[in-house]
Amino acid sequence: MSIDPQLLDVLACPRDKGPLEYLEDDQVLVNRRLGLAYRIDDDIPVLLIDEAVSWPSAD
Repeated sequence: MSIDPQLLDVLACPRDKGPLEYLEDDQVLVNRRLGLAYRIDDDIPVLLIDEAVSWPSAD
């Protein structure tokens, strides 16, 4: 399932308050600046810093 573009516009990384990139195939919201990913459970983004996992950052 896809995230509503209007919701994606207002979502921000809880750690650095920057924008997140939605990867539909992986069902995660990614902050490449910090190399973090936040999972999406049942169409609900889990934006808890303690729940974030490592993700390859942009070089």
